[in-house]
Amino acid sequence: MKAPKVPKTGKAAKAAKTVQAKRAVKATKAAEASKGADGARANRVARAAKPESHLAMVRRARRINRELAELYPYAHPELDFRNPFELLVATVLSAQTTDLRVNQTTPAVFAAYPTPEDMAAAVPEELEEIVRPTGFFRAKAKSLIGLSAAIRDNFGGEVPGRLSDLVTLPGVGRKTANVVLGNAFGVPGITVDTHFGRLVRRWKWTEQEDPEKVEAEIGAIFPKSEWTMLSHRVIFHGRRICHARKPACGACPIAPLCPAYGEGETDPEKARKLLKYEMGGQPGQRLNPPADYPGKPAPGPGGS
Repeated sequence: MKAPKVPKTGKAAKAAKTVQAKRAVKATKAAEASKGADGARANRVARAAKPESHLAMVRRARRINRELAELYPYAHPELDFRNPFELLVATVLSAQTTDLRVNQTTPAVFAAYPTPEDMAAAVPEELEEIVRPTGFFRAKAKSLIGLSAAIRDNFGGEVPGRLSDLVTLPGVGRKTANVVLGNAFGVPGITVDTHFGRLVRRWKWTEQEDPEKVEAEIGAIFPKSEWTMLSHRVIFHGRRICHARKPACGACPIAPLCPAYGEGETDPEKARKLLKYEMGGQPGQRLNPPADYPGKPAPGPGGS
């Protein structure tokens, strides 16, 4: 037979009450911190239990786009440019490197070769040396000289404003063409880069790996008028929150809509430390960002 418990008195009672109070506070904080995470987990479990219909996926995709529009009202191309030719050159140079590195390199490029005619006449070795910081500099210099010559000879020295014409230029594929069309000519286009492809598959908008098939399937989900800004928003999100190796799930505003929630860090405090650029209080990638960009400009040439 167990001995009856003796009620605690004096200091012992006060200590017990203090411990209980602290436990209650911790429990409350934990509950509040995990509220969003629990909602995201519940939605994920529900979707796993019942396969999502195509219509439900389209509605979820469009809601994510609306949420991203509120999160990134300032989304924009992260390459510095002043005209279609500069954007075309910068986009070609951006392959296999960061937009920041391109933006730190292009001032010297355009100072030396401001027009297609100038670049078409460039000495290859001299152009190669200028674009060397972007990597693959020989291949890129060859493409830049070739596309500049084609613009000079076939399009009267002006960058063409049609997809079918742009993709005939050396080094220019659909991704590059859509970047130029959407941002220099106002022609809607979907830019399927590594960030865009990763996120739309992570969100179960498509299972396609081929960029052209991804472009076609995503284009069928959204109105054409949304294509360019959708591309910017998704790419912004991929660079700032939904990283490839370790997404900041616990700091993601669209976590309740994400079927991949939990692939990354779910603890809110730890997740916030993973945020990049203006979301993490760091400089952006453009030396000359748009006026509505809330972050800091990138460091100029010679900066890190």
